[in-house]
Amino acid sequence: MKKLTIALSKGRLAKETLLLLKSCNVDISYVDLKSRKLIFNNDDDTLCIILVKPTDVPTYVERGVADIGVVGKDTLMEHGSNVYEMLDLGLGKCKLSIAGYKKICLEKNSDNNLRIATKYPNIIKEVYDIRGQHVDIIKLNGSVELGPLVGLTDVIFDIVESGSTLKENGLCVLEDICDISARLIVNKVSLKVKRDTIVPLIDTMKNVLEQKND
Repeated sequence: MKKLTIALSKGRLAKETLLLLKSCNVDISYVDLKSRKLIFNNDDDTLCIILVKPTDVPTYVERGVADIGVVGKDTLMEHGSNVYEMLDLGLGKCKLSIAGYKKICLEKNSDNNLRIATKYPNIIKEVYDIRGQHVDIIKLNGSVELGPLVGLTDVIFDIVESGSTLKENGLCVLEDICDISARLIVNKVSLKVKRDTIVPLIDTMKNVLEQKND
């Protein structure tokens, strides 16, 4: 069996992915998410799991440092990495949505463009390019909810799960753009070189997910 390296996003998604791997009879007992370690190798050196920042997962996979990665669809859409998207794991389900105050109009004239705060400028630009509407996109890396609150922007474009943060700040969802969940991605060269190892794992994961959804 050729050694596989899997890149996982730090946090809840890593925990959920490890549980899925365990359901696929993959030994993950040596992985301690409470430690400060970032690299975990099993005893027979056939599997390595690395923990990285969520937005960096596609980079590690694309560059071949990791053979496989688990990352949110939002990250893949925003960065457009050159990897194979193999499987929707159905983990971390949420939506990418436009949110703001209830009375905000999402269509403004050319003299008063809609101002949008977001961590996903490429995605929202494509959305409005398709609509033929010019918007003023302001990229923020922190709490985008502040945009409308302080008058920097009219609305925000961000991940929405429960909507509780929006509600606590007097905002609401104005339009859902797309559904988001975690995806299994694979390095293109690895899929050729380590096909006999990677494909059976993906097939097992598919079967486990199908059984859970039945």
